[in-house]
Amino acid sequence: MAKYCKKIVTQICKLIESDSYTAKEVCEHVNISQETFITWKREKPEFSESIKRAEQVFLKTIASEAKKSLMKKIQGYTVQEKRTVYNGEAVEGKSKPKIKEQTVTDKYFQPDTATIIFALCNQDSDNFKNKQSTEVTGAGGKDLIRPRTLTKEEAKELWNDFENGKFPEIQR
Repeated sequence: MAKYCKKIVTQICKLIESDSYTAKEVCEHVNISQETFITWKREKPEFSESIKRAEQVFLKTIASEAKKSLMKKIQGYTVQEKRTVYNGEAVEGKSKPKIKEQTVTDKYFQPDTATIIFALCNQDSDNFKNKQSTEVTGAGGKDLIRPRTLTKEEAKELWNDFENGKFPEIQR
């Protein structure tokens, strides 16, 4: 088993903070076995806490980059494309090829509609929803179908049935 030291812990945490390395890949970079890594996580609380903090830093970095990318997709963005045309080929040990033509082109990417819809639905869901609801009501918000009104005789008959333990279906 490799000797536990602050230098190795720092190296491991930097790797975890910078990319989505697996435990196996981290161990290969710092030259320790996976068993050692697992043992340190289990037996050394400070090591385990350092790993957790490094993972949180990585997750925050991903979230930050995702927000930047989302803004680019919402606003649109421009990138520069460079194109170089050479005159002739380089021969081993001889002169370098000469540049015949070099062009730089700005390429514009329009805002992405699907991304805009996604952002609006998630950030302002009161005004933008993917779900539609339809309510059918009459004038002034009243029901379209009026409830049936019982006559006095029908009401008395239902009341008597109720008092006698009968519960008939009321039909509208």
